[in-house]
This record gives sequence, structure tokens and C-alpha cells, in this order.
Amino acid sequence: MTMEGEDVATKSARGQGSRVAQFFQAASYLQYPFMLVALGYTLVPYFTGFDTFWPSVNKALIFAGLGISFSTLQDTSKTQNNFSKKIWQDPKKGQRALILIALTALALLCFGMYGFLTAREGIAKEVGFGILMLGISYIGLLKSAIEMHERHRIDA
Repeated sequence: MTMEGEDVATKSARGQGSRVAQFFQAASYLQYPFMLVALGYTLVPYFTGFDTFWPSVNKALIFAGLGISFSTLQDTSKTQNNFSKKIWQDPKKGQRALILIALTALALLCFGMYGFLTAREGIAKEVGFGILMLGISYIGLLKSAIEMHERHRIDA
């Protein structure tokens, strides 16, 4: 046990100086290349013709989902900017943000599952899979957002 009453494993799991936490923090920077790839796929139809629109949308959704998933590896004890700090410090704004993220995740999961499970082979099934991937990444985003709200909330 440490002086504050926490054992070393608890402190390490919270990311206080843990090499594992530092590794995941570094890995979170992979979100940027994945998001750039997603952006690239949204631009592909403009250069190759709009017959590639739906396959490009599907790939963009998958890479955006990967980018969001990697972004959840960031250290939730720090905010990225003043805008997010204002949201997570305010209990009402934070709660609204959590509700919005949860509803978005639910909608993406529902639409993705519907498209993936009901569509026959083809582009609708593929785009359903891409939407489902994005919805799954939003679940991880929701967990990180909950942690941010709990750590940064200032109750009046």
C-alpha cells in the first residue's frame, strides 16, 4: 500500500507513470493517419469518378472508426483544448455531450446492424459494415467521454 491508501497496481492502472499507459498514449497518435486515410477515401470519387462513391464511403467509414478507436487510447486525465475543457467541467454541458455521443452510437449501431444483416451481398451490406464499425468505435468514445466527464467535472 502507498501513503494515500492505494496499492501500486491501482496507481499504475490509472496511468500514473506506467510504461503501458505511456505506450497507449503514444499509440493514440495513430488516430491522425487513420483519419487522413478516411478523408482521402472521401475524396477518391472526385478524382476517379463517382462509380467508386459507395466503396469509398465504406472504406472512409471503416478508417474513421479505426481513427476514433485509437483516439480513445489518449490520457483522459488531460483535456485537449479549452473548448473540450469547458464542456467536461460543466456538469450540464458534459451530460448533454454524453447523451449526444450515446444516441449517435446507438443510431450508428442500429443502422449498421440493419444494413449488414438485412442487405443482400453488395454495396448496401458493405456500407452497413462500415457504419457498424463506426458505431463500435463510438462505444469506446463514449467510455472515454464518461471518464473525461468524471475527471474534469466541477460540481457547483
